[in-house]
Amino acid sequence: MSDNPKLFIRRAVPVVLVAAAVVCCAVLAVKISKGKNTVSRISAVPVEEKSTASDETTVTTVPVTTAEPTTEPPDDVTVRIGEMSLHEKICQLFVVTPESLTNGENYSVAGEMTRAALKDYPVGGLVYFAKNIDSAEAISQMIANTKQYASEQGMVPLFYSVDEEGGTVARSAQKAGTTWFSSMYYYKEGGKDTAFANAETIGSDIAGLGFDLDFAPVADTWSNPYNTVIGARAYSDDFHQSADLVASAVEGFHSGGVYCTLKHFPGHGDTAGDSHYGAVYTDKSVAELTQGEYLAFESGIASGADMVMVGHITMNSVDGLPATLSHTMVTDELRGRLGFGGVVITDSLSMGAVADMYGSGELAVRVIEAGGDMLLMPRDLGEAVRGVEAAVNDGRIAEERIDESLDRILRLKAERSDIKKS
Repeated sequence: MSDNPKLFIRRAVPVVLVAAAVVCCAVLAVKISKGKNTVSRISAVPVEEKSTASDETTVTTVPVTTAEPTTEPPDDVTVRIGEMSLHEKICQLFVVTPESLTNGENYSVAGEMTRAALKDYPVGGLVYFAKNIDSAEAISQMIANTKQYASEQGMVPLFYSVDEEGGTVARSAQKAGTTWFSSMYYYKEGGKDTAFANAETIGSDIAGLGFDLDFAPVADTWSNPYNTVIGARAYSDDFHQSADLVASAVEGFHSGGVYCTLKHFPGHGDTAGDSHYGAVYTDKSVAELTQGEYLAFESGIASGADMVMVGHITMNSVDGLPATLSHTMVTDELRGRLGFGGVVITDSLSMGAVADMYGSGELAVRVIEAGGDMLLMPRDLGEAVRGVEAAVNDGRIAEERIDESLDRILRLKAERSDIKKS
């Protein structure tokens, strides 16, 4: 050791400082190494383990799976429509008399002429009047034969329809001896129970003969005492009472086993004239109709009416067109405002109110353009069918528009019949 203390200190200090620096670096290196290991351990912890005491939500991992796409098979109606030719589709839109189908032959029997006619014109339905009914046995046999011919030819089942209201419009009661009722107006004080019971009896009686569709109940209200075309055929002369009774009648017809039809939209009880022979007018606005005439149609629709028959009532305050040819009345009002999704059928297209204005072909096209589904009794079935076919082929009417109506018709038929092709 040097005997000079000051010199010793000066030489020792740098050594001490260097040693201290080395120690500090070593300590720092160790801490950094530990920190890296800690970070590494934290990073390796799964997501669900990273919560702290202050966290209130536990995050969990959810496995992601991809579902295989599923395709629903087409239903019977869609399949059947896809199997039909354009001619078959269009024929399904028509309801005609038996003699119209056979060119004036076979009023009260169905034989080989009926079989051949159905092959040429596979119509959607037949309507029978008093002249077609010789007796209960005869009309039942006539309908049974027609059903057999249609089945043999693989046709969609037909509607077999009749006007059976009671009172002055009662074909089966007049000719087949079914239960006789007076006009419905005379039962209005009996209330909803009587309206239901009468309709149930009528429905059951005509179903027993082979019919499955009644062009009843009358949803018109006899609000104009000078109106003669409806009169006591209506259920009431009060709009609200009509609404109650018509709704019950719809339920009664269904209970009796038949489809039913509200008629004559938008209301024939306050009109001047008879559409059988010429133009019939109403000056009522839509606003007025909603407060009166529409009520019974609305209640009948709510009760499940299968069809609504549109009348040939010229709408002076709307568009100046007969309701059957009015897009406003059929599509905007009946479909839109009243929400009816069932089958819209015309009143007879042989009536002067429309048949004197247009030929059968043009008239049929205009009905479809307005939104109608089924066309009742054109003067000339062949001309009407050819007119619609030409309109589709020329692009005036899209085939999809025909399919829309056909879909509604077949879905209704499918409720009671097998519409699959045999």
